[in-house]
Amino acid sequence: MDLQEFSWPEGHAVAVSLTFDLDAEAGWLGEGEQYARRLTTLSEGRYGAVRATPRILAMLARHNIRATFFVPGTTAHRHPGAIESILAAGHEIAHHGHLHLRSDKVTAEEQRAEIELGLEALAKAGAPVPTGYRSSSWELTPETFRLLVEYGFDYDSSCMGDDRPYFETFEGQQLLELPVHWSLDDWPRFGWNIDTGGNVGAPAELFSSWSDEYSLARRERGHVTYTMHPEVIGRGQRFIHLERLVEHLMEQPGTWFAPLADVARHARPILDAGR
Repeated sequence: MDLQEFSWPEGHAVAVSLTFDLDAEAGWLGEGEQYARRLTTLSEGRYGAVRATPRILAMLARHNIRATFFVPGTTAHRHPGAIESILAAGHEIAHHGHLHLRSDKVTAEEQRAEIELGLEALAKAGAPVPTGYRSSSWELTPETFRLLVEYGFDYDSSCMGDDRPYFETFEGQQLLELPVHWSLDDWPRFGWNIDTGGNVGAPAELFSSWSDEYSLARRERGHVTYTMHPEVIGRGQRFIHLERLVEHLMEQPGTWFAPLADVARHARPILDAGR
């Protein structure tokens, strides 16, 4: 598809999606049973649900932006109040596994359980049946691909084969892909733990890099998906630059802020027509 053929609703020039992976404690508990007794590590994950998510929701409300929250089933079990708050504010809740297990490190049966248990937990927390999915650590396997088709997910947001919406294909099946990239994720910049270290980068770099990505997407009438984790981006010195970025993008005419489900509904017929 020619770069200039993609169009957005009401003549908007570019689409932007703010997405938040609400891993909370699930991101650590999925690493192994030993994390169940690491209270400090778990408390950092909990911060994302009980402190950072309210801060993020308040910011989104200030700017009248709807976002997508990818929620593991374990998070929905542990923090039903966070799910209620996200839904009450009109945001999308999408599927992010159950115990945040990496698909490439578990069996096909465990991958199915991640899908089914995640669906059950979200339903119990009051969320509508999710139309979108994001794999843990962005690893999609053949087994998970087939499961997403089987369960009728409308879109996936785990792959990196384009920087616009596209169809990811495998063994004759396809998924509408709303692509991501490590450079548009807060975790590689700021994620750190006592076992593996990490890169606690300069918060101001986030603004410069992510605004440049937006500039090219705008020139090419594209779509940018920013991926964030509340326990990471919700810390003060980082959150300040996130809101600074949001305010900057809102100043640019023709920017469509949309949850991924809305982007998927708009993009699918355009991509179908272009094949």
